Amino acid sequence: MPRIDEPVLPGGTLSVGEVARRSGVAVSTLHFYEAKGLIRSLRTEGNQRRFPRGILRRVAVIKVAQRTGIPLAAIQAALARLPDGRAPTAEEWAELSRAWRAELDDRIRTLSQLRDQLDDCIGCGCLSLKACPLRNPQDVLGAQGPGPRLLEPEAG
Repeated sequence: MPRIDEPVLPGGTLSVGEVARRSGVAVSTLHFYEAKGLIRSLRTEGNQRRFPRGILRRVAVIKVAQRTGIPLAAIQAALARLPDGRAPTAEEWAELSRAWRAELDDRIRTLSQLRDQLDDCIGCGCLSLKACPLRNPQDVLGAQGPGPRLLEPEAG
């Protein structure tokens, strides 16, 4: 990791605790993000982490992407395309969001299908109605393979 003797950025750098406080993310989460290559820190001579102030925007992007259901691997791949591990500009964020749009649209379709199929059994909660879309007498769907066969998006 790069080492620093003193703050080298305008306005200095932030400690991991300051980043956690300002971003609303736990210190352990920041360590996890760093281990996964989502963010990078500099190190002081005393081996303390220091982050450029722009890390706050990058952490915000990660949090927003996670909240929408984007997997960390996809977030990492998208952020890796940015130069210098910096936060995205408005134009780069627009490009990232366009790249995630198809995945999000697919997730919305799947969740809508799930919601619509569960409407009839949410009221009773027993999943035993003859009209229940999840009913699978004698496990006939087991021959089609593993997983939630009735709830998976239709191929095509």
